[in-house]
Amino acid sequence: MNHSGNISQNIDQDAVLRARTMLLGSGRLGLPQEVEAYRVLAKVSPAAYLPKLVGALGRYGYEVGRRRGPERELVLYAEAVDAARRIRADHPRRTDLLLGALGNYEGTLFELGRRAEGRAVCEEMTEAGRVGFERGQAAHPVYGSGRLAVVLAEEGRHGEAADLLARDTGAETEVSFWSAVARTAELEAAGRREEAAAVFTGLVDDTRRETESDSAALAHLVWELVHRSRTLDAAGRHGEAGADRREALTVLDRLAESGEPRSWSNILSWWTTLYALSARTAEPPASPEAPAPAFGTHLHHWSRDARKAYFDGIPALEAEAARLAAAERLTELAAVHHRLTVRSALFHENRTHRIEEPLHPLFDEEVALARRAAEGLPRALTDRAMFLVAAKRYGEARADFTEAVGLLDGADRTPIVTAT
Repeated sequence: MNHSGNISQNIDQDAVLRARTMLLGSGRLGLPQEVEAYRVLAKVSPAAYLPKLVGALGRYGYEVGRRRGPERELVLYAEAVDAARRIRADHPRRTDLLLGALGNYEGTLFELGRRAEGRAVCEEMTEAGRVGFERGQAAHPVYGSGRLAVVLAEEGRHGEAADLLARDTGAETEVSFWSAVARTAELEAAGRREEAAAVFTGLVDDTRRETESDSAALAHLVWELVHRSRTLDAAGRHGEAGADRREALTVLDRLAESGEPRSWSNILSWWTTLYALSARTAEPPASPEAPAPAFGTHLHHWSRDARKAYFDGIPALEAEAARLAAAERLTELAAVHHRLTVRSALFHENRTHRIEEPLHPLFDEEVALARRAAEGLPRALTDRAMFLVAAKRYGEARADFTEAVGLLDGADRTPIVTAT
C-alpha cells in the first residue's frame, strides 16, 4: 500500500504546527524564525499570512543588508515582492504592502547599479498605485508614481517627469514646497519656462501668505524669492527679478532686526535643495547613459546610484581645484569651487547648527575667488548670503545680499550720505 501522500501531508501538518507554536510562544522570535514561520503558514492560509510575510521579509531584508550587503538584501526583498503580488486583490492593504515591497526592491537594484531593472520596478509601482486607486485602496490615481518621476529626471527625460509630477500635484489638496519645486525644476529643464514660472510663483505667493500668520519661516520666503529672481533674470525679465530681490532684502531687514517670529526645527533642506537647483547648469546634463541627480528633489529621494556618484565626486573636484589653484587659472577654479561648495552643502545638510564649520570657509573662498577673478561676484555673494540665512547670521546675510543687489541692479540699495 502506498503511504507516500499521507507521509507528505503529515510532514506539512507538522511544519504548520511548529510554525503556529513558534508564533504563539511566550519568547520573542528572531526575524529569521518569524520569516520562516510565516513562509510555512502563508502556504496554507495565504489570506491571513501573506501580508505578515511581506512585512517580516522587509524587516529581515533591512537587517541582513546592514550586516551582509545589498546582494543578500535583494534576495529577501525579491521574495517580499513575490509575496505581495500574491495577496488577494480585494485585501484593503494590498496596494500599500505591494508598493512598500517594490520600493525596497527598486532601491537596492539602483544601489547595485541595475538601473534598467530598477526603472521597470518604478513603472510597476506607478501602475500598482493606479490600480489601487480604482479598487479604493489609494487616495489618488498617481499614488506610488513619485519614484518614477525622479528616475525619469535623473535620466534627462524632464518633460515626462514634469507631466507625471503635474498629475501628482493635481491630486494634492494643498501644493507643498517639495512638489512645487520638483515640478518647477523639471519644467525648466524641459524648456517650459513660462509653466515653471507660474508654478513657482504660486509657491512664493503661498509662502508669503503663510509668513503673515507665522505658519512659515521667513527664511523660506527669502530663499524662494531669491531663487525666483534668478530664474526671472535667466528669462530676461530683469525688472521682475529686481522686485523679488528688493522684497527679499526687506524680509532680511526684518530677520536682521528681530529674527524669526517663532522657532523652527531643521529647515536646511529647503535651502540646500534650492541652492543645488540653482547650480544645475554647472553639472553635466543628465541622460539615460549618464544619469545625474534629480535637482529640485530632496537628496534622500535620489536613486542610490546617482546619489553615491554625486558625493563620490567630491575628492576629484578637490584635486581639480588644487591643480587649478596652483596654476592660478582663476575662472576655471571658481567654477570647480562652486560645484564643490554645492556638493559639500548637500553633504552636510543634516548638521543643523553645526554647518558653519565645514561650509563657511568654502563660501568665503568662493567670494574671494570671484573678487580676484573680477567675475561672478553677485552670484557668490548671493550664495553666501543664503547660506548665512541658513546659519541664522542674518545681519551678515543682509550685508552680502545688499552688495549683490547693488551690483545686479546697478545701484546700492542704501544711498551714500556724504559729510559736508
